[in-house]
Amino acid sequence: MVFERRLEDNLFEIQDELISGHYRHSPYEPFTIHDPKQRTIHKALVRDRVVHQAIINVIEPLFEQRFIHDSYSCRVGKGTHAAVSRLQGFFRQASKNGMRTIYAVKCDVRKFFASVNHETLLSFLAKRISDPDTMTLLRLIIESFSVTPGTGVPLGNLTSQLFANIYLHELDWYIKQKLHIKHYVRYCDDFVMLTSSRSEGFALAEKADAFLRGNLKAELHPNKLHVRTWSQGVDFLGYVLMPHAIILRPTTAKRMIDRVTETNSSSYFGLCAHANAYELECTVRNKLG
Repeated sequence: MVFERRLEDNLFEIQDELISGHYRHSPYEPFTIHDPKQRTIHKALVRDRVVHQAIINVIEPLFEQRFIHDSYSCRVGKGTHAAVSRLQGFFRQASKNGMRTIYAVKCDVRKFFASVNHETLLSFLAKRISDPDTMTLLRLIIESFSVTPGTGVPLGNLTSQLFANIYLHELDWYIKQKLHIKHYVRYCDDFVMLTSSRSEGFALAEKADAFLRGNLKAELHPNKLHVRTWSQGVDFLGYVLMPHAIILRPTTAKRMIDRVTETNSSSYFGLCAHANAYELECTVRNKLG
């Protein structure tokens, strides 16, 4: 609201700074959220968020056309529910509607946003962006934050969402083109590969981890690597996928029952709408009275 009181003056001021090369990113304001895992968000000033949005508007189309179809984080027409639905469809396809045993290799990149290497990210950006002024601005944005010197992007930036997809597109390409995995879904730093045996599943995870270490200076989280069959239930993005149902993760269901109020109920019912959760929805409605 304060920024908007002098909106035109503020926008022209930012424009002048960008044209003259005098623009500098302001410090971030950190705060902690629990969703339910504790995360530290770094919030930029409004004037910097305006610059972030302007950058996204211009460069995102250059990269969007290169992304694989089954990358679902922070893209128009994608999202968590589309990713879960796509993975369920892949299970049906790969298992021939349950006639074959299929294994899901569920992986998570360890502390992904904190591990993004600045120079590696800039090299990926430079593959599609030839304008030196734009690259200078992108370097300034990327170097405005670090967890350790030369490493890390803030969870709070709009640009970080695009940077994550650009960075992990290299992993997507490796898995699709080099490992030839047909059934693969990624949402940010969580991804699932389908295969026909448990041993092959662990072997694929080892290859993905080696690629991350060798090319992206990242690694898989060893405690979040799971190889399970569809019938055992595959936990992905807050849902558990099984042959005859998609249910909410038990911890999510418990949290819903514990915390639901009239104010947040529509959000929780939205989660239920994408799962086989009739009994849970009835329980929540009864609690609300």
